[in-house]
Amino acid sequence: MGAIVVVTTVGSEDQGIEIAQELIARRQAACVNILPGVRSIYRWKGKICRDGEYLLIVKTMADEYDAVAETILELHRYELPELLAFEISRGDDDFLAWIESSLDKTADFDDEADVEDYE
Repeated sequence: MGAIVVVTTVGSEDQGIEIAQELIARRQAACVNILPGVRSIYRWKGKICRDGEYLLIVKTMADEYDAVAETILELHRYELPELLAFEISRGDDDFLAWIESSLDKTADFDDEADVEDYE
């Protein structure tokens, strides 16, 4: 199975960080980008809503989708979280190999090394 990108939106940066860190810690994703400043306009329960959100872009493998979805649904605060997956049809071979190797649950990782908090 190949690499995929999973996207979801959250209402706060803190929630985005919480979900991202858990996906990485569980080795379900190689990388999660958190993009601020997303403006969402949508219909919910008969009303038009306008909200500021954060977009999470999750790089993972297709065989991890169910686990990624389960983690997002477990931690997400929305009643109905956005959860979409897209197959990666092309990409740099080395980058795609890095995604796959980052999910190896048998590999020896030091999850505490070089952890930095970026503001």
